[in-house]
Amino acid sequence: MENPVIIFGTGGLGRAALEIFESNGNVVYGFLDDDKKLHDTEIDNIPVLGKTTDQGFLKLIGQKCEAFVATDDSKEKQSIANTLIEKRKVMPTNAIHSSAHIAKSAVLGHGNFINANVTLGAGSDLANHCILHSGCTVDHDAKLGDFVQIGAGATVSANVELGENAFVGAGSVLVSGIKIGKNARIGAGSVVIADVAAGDTVFGNPAQKVDA
Repeated sequence: MENPVIIFGTGGLGRAALEIFESNGNVVYGFLDDDKKLHDTEIDNIPVLGKTTDQGFLKLIGQKCEAFVATDDSKEKQSIANTLIEKRKVMPTNAIHSSAHIAKSAVLGHGNFINANVTLGAGSDLANHCILHSGCTVDHDAKLGDFVQIGAGATVSANVELGENAFVGAGSVLVSGIKIGKNARIGAGSVVIADVAAGDTVFGNPAQKVDA
């Protein structure tokens, strides 16, 4: 990546993204955040420039800067991504840690966060705006829809399909070939051995449906 990056969001995900970009030798131009108290301050020596809607900085994106949206709130992320697409005709860039292992045949969309020691197997397919936390594994031919979140140390086995906005808690194991529906939630440490319907929450070993 030749252009510097503007990071939308100053929370934990924003700081993690900063470390990823800097570890890859990328320059981070600054943060944008809607909390006015943070404006004109610095986070890890990087300035908070203004609001996420500041046209003075938005106009740089796509010409002189790339953008990364660092929030785990899917609605907020979608809103910012739509602004970038509609007004700047660009998609957010990926933040990929240098220690991640990504198979040559893996397919990546845009705006994905891939942290340290993540493994993406052969033929795995990530859509857009996914969050893969440290040490998780997405095995061969698994498919993740938009806005999927995978917790630290979780294992998504081969040929698993995860629908849009599905959430997989830290340390969970999803056995091969199952399907997880849109907006489904997997509790931390669960072992999922059967399909999970859209919108359902499951937990345990083996995972069972619980009230959300």
